[in-house]
Amino acid sequence: MALNIFAKQIAEDLQKKFPKRNINSLPKLNKVVLNYRVAESRESQEALAAAETEIMAIAGQKPMLCKSKKAISAFKLRQGEPLAYKVTLRSNRMYHFIQKLFNLVLPRLRDFKGMSASAFDDAGNYNLVIKDQTYFPEINLDKVSKIRSVQVTLNISATSKEESKMLLSALGFPFEKTN
Repeated sequence: MALNIFAKQIAEDLQKKFPKRNINSLPKLNKVVLNYRVAESRESQEALAAAETEIMAIAGQKPMLCKSKKAISAFKLRQGEPLAYKVTLRSNRMYHFIQKLFNLVLPRLRDFKGMSASAFDDAGNYNLVIKDQTYFPEINLDKVSKIRSVQVTLNISATSKEESKMLLSALGFPFEKTN
């Protein structure tokens, strides 16, 4: 409930910056997609199960198992083998995850000076990779067998990279300071 109020306040702040635009055309966060690659899943079902519990703890919902679509002999990959877990967060879970990411996880990164402003794609979505899943407070360090990276994609409905950056700044995203 409080997160919806948070989203409405952000919309009001953006409405002040774009006074001539309709409130429905303002940039907003559509969804957050987490990808959790499990490279050793071919050899070990235990690693796959451990990865599932870790991403479930991070996201707060059950992940979807992504399998390979075709066989590639150069990578020793067969069709239908498990590759990664994927979670799509929307609505309250999305805002809860964003709050946790911006306020707890990113400041804990080693030598953190802010996130790069050049990680936007052409559609205005932001992609970042956290190279160690143990930065998330839900992960039990005693049960971690291998360090894995978590890829986070912030899907934003914006017409330009500048609008996306403005939305993320209003949400409290820590961008790098430019001199």
